[in-house]
Amino acid sequence: MAEITASMVKDLRDRTDAPMMDCKKALTEANGDSARAEEILRVRFGNKASKAAGRIAAEGIVIAHVAQDKKTGTLLEVNSETDFCAKNEDFLKYANELVT
Repeated sequence: MAEITASMVKDLRDRTDAPMMDCKKALTEANGDSARAEEILRVRFGNKASKAAGRIAAEGIVIAHVAQDKKTGTLLEVNSETDFCAKNEDFLKYANELVT
């Protein structure tokens, strides 16, 4: 069994953006082989992404904005999977930034 160092975990995390502990587990499972660990993460997170793709983002908000010239406007719908997220202050701020 190969020794998994912090730098190996960091390198894999930098390449994949996967959570640190998942990177460490993948490296352990791949016996320190970085390329194999990257493939393990791709399969693992690819499956999670496909599960999320089937869910409906039915909660959200609609924001209207009229330009200062009163001749143009924007109507924006931003959705999320949960009403908890849709009512979050950061979510609302982000949507307002998008529309202006």
